[in-house]
Amino acid sequence: MLDKEDYLPILAGVATSLIFGFSFLFTKKALDYLDIFHLLALRFAFATLLLTILKVLGIIKIDFKGKRLGLLILLGICQPVVYFICETIGLELTTSSEAGMMIALIPVLVTILGAIFLQEFPDKKQLFFIIISVIGVIFIIVMKDNTEANSNLLGIFILLGAVFSAAFYNIISRKSSLQFKPIEITYLMMLMGAGVFNSISIFNHFRKGTITNYLVPLTNLDVLFAIFYLGVLSSVLAFFLVNFTLSKLEASRSAVFANLTTIISVIAGVFFRAEPFYWFHLVGGLMIMMGVWGTNYYGRVKIMEESNLDY
Repeated sequence: MLDKEDYLPILAGVATSLIFGFSFLFTKKALDYLDIFHLLALRFAFATLLLTILKVLGIIKIDFKGKRLGLLILLGICQPVVYFICETIGLELTTSSEAGMMIALIPVLVTILGAIFLQEFPDKKQLFFIIISVIGVIFIIVMKDNTEANSNLLGIFILLGAVFSAAFYNIISRKSSLQFKPIEITYLMMLMGAGVFNSISIFNHFRKGTITNYLVPLTNLDVLFAIFYLGVLSSVLAFFLVNFTLSKLEASRSAVFANLTTIISVIAGVFFRAEPFYWFHLVGGLMIMMGVWGTNYYGRVKIMEESNLDY
């Protein structure tokens, strides 16, 4: 009989995929008015402001005293800083299919790094389902964008930087969970994101002579609502859930939830942007869901078997 300790991390992983899956709708809306770094700056500033208010009100407790922050700062550099910079630049230099296939490699790389740094070795059944999930992502992207054949080697390498930063984030967050609470990890991530992206965006606005208009976009209700969703749900809540999941599950099991975002994004596009739904969306989506289920089911079975062996 499974208790809530078994279900909660899985539910958190699914919830994270839902939030990230719908976030692209709000990102596209905000990018009609903002450049990418301005959007990231406002997103993480809003998230940091919210967490700081909650901290001051005593609703959340964050205490870094006596704790070694080096590992946590490294985590923040990996995600959100390096990941978002590499992903943004990489997407500008490659096709969407190339970018999607690269990002789909994250669970595979996390599994490899988890075995190296955390001694979390997936069994053959888990590995099989991880591969099934990744193939599902790649299948959807290739079938949808198979006409985009142009390649940019530099862009591929930059996207590879995003893949590695996301994978190392999963590993570091798992190790950090031994010393820090999920909310503390999330707070430092938001703080670093706000600092770096606002520095970049403010520099760009000074260079263009538009610094006086820095907060003007927030007077637009579409932008304000998008920033609210991206700052509160996609940043604060989603990253908290990611860090919570990583504190409870092996890195390889946690990372595979990222592939659910692809199918949720497709569903969101169909219902809210009237985008077409093809047979390959269904096939790839079923592969992704089967991969997520199998990875976590056999991971749980392995843990139960190991627990029984201890007795």
